[in-house]
Amino acid sequence: MAEERLKVLLTRRWPEPVERAIAERFELTLDSADRPLSQTDLASAMAEFDILCPTVSDRIDAEVIAGGDRVKLIANYGVGFDHIDLAAAEARGIAVTNTPGVLTDATADIALTLLLMAARRAGEGERELRAGRWAGWRPTHLIGSALAGKVLGLVGLGRIGIATARRAHHGFGMRIAYYGRREADPAVVEELEADYFADLPGLLAASDFVSLHVPGGAETAHLIDAEAIAAMKPGAFLINTARGSLVDHEALAEALANGHLGGAGLDVYPEEPAVPPALLGLENLVLLPHLGSANEETRVAMGMKALANAEAFARGEALPDRVV
Repeated sequence: MAEERLKVLLTRRWPEPVERAIAERFELTLDSADRPLSQTDLASAMAEFDILCPTVSDRIDAEVIAGGDRVKLIANYGVGFDHIDLAAAEARGIAVTNTPGVLTDATADIALTLLLMAARRAGEGERELRAGRWAGWRPTHLIGSALAGKVLGLVGLGRIGIATARRAHHGFGMRIAYYGRREADPAVVEELEADYFADLPGLLAASDFVSLHVPGGAETAHLIDAEAIAAMKPGAFLINTARGSLVDHEALAEALANGHLGGAGLDVYPEEPAVPPALLGLENLVLLPHLGSANEETRVAMGMKALANAEAFARGEALPDRVV
């Protein structure tokens, strides 16, 4: 295949420097309206392009993948790939890549943003002020939670979990605990003075704040369900920057409404851009529109990683970030 003649489809608009770089190397088609493509459109693209570049908002299921035989690389814009049917792709000889590593710091920043906003009731305060309801400073107004000395429990201690823990421990004096299938790198554990929990309920019961850092997919669906939430400390906080599918949002809404949880902060939802209606009226909940990787440097770096995978594919070389 001649690299410059391969046809590439971006399902959404990417940062301009990345689009320009791709256009210099490939025959590029953009979704100029920057709206989600339908499943029919995505299926049709499988027969029209050599490389498909989807985002987390695209559902690349078996029916889409069966739409044609031309696409041989799905270069995903993002690190998560639970929106892509990997088995269906592999069965058709389609390679799938992602963009790991480059969004670690940006996502950890958002995790801390949500943690701080929830703990200090910043969302409530801003809404009160903008609505003209602030009556001035007073000793009992919007009292939140301190961070120093509190336990931050991380469900998953991969790249983003470690970056979040470092910010919380070194920056705010939080104590670190974590749950995972296995213990983390001893050097990281020593640096963070982290306590390991082999069972999730144990971590939840010991933590003042819980932050989720595991992949989505069937294996982790509703990992934080009503039973898990009941295991959390009364007054604890839940933070999710990973995948919306991890949380039973009806159970979360009930725990926030009845006061079992002190607050929560969410950046991801199970059927984006829809937000579960039960969440919208809760004052002790911070909601962000999936901003985890949303800074210029990170979004450009993600695109350049996807481009590097496309270039390697065009040259017949090993793919740097191959998933299947």
